[in-house]
Amino acid sequence: MVYHHDVRTTLTLDDDVAQKLADEARRTRRSFKAVVNEALRLGLLQHHSGSQQPFRVRARPLGVREGMDLADIESLLDRLDGAARR
Repeated sequence: MVYHHDVRTTLTLDDDVAQKLADEARRTRRSFKAVVNEALRLGLLQHHSGSQQPFRVRARPLGVREGMDLADIESLLDRLDGAARR
């Protein structure tokens, strides 16, 4: 058995969002509450559905700066952080 409990809360909507919701409620002859709930459900479903393409970074060879030896960690840290790191 499914129980449905209404939760009353206060939302502060931007003017343009409130107008679009009110327009949709009027157009579809549904309550403002029903339109808001549907819009939130759709937005949350879309957000969690993974419909967006993952962000990808194109790797580029950056090389090593002249004079840097990746095998000498101490000198790398000195060069990056300065001698004050010690």
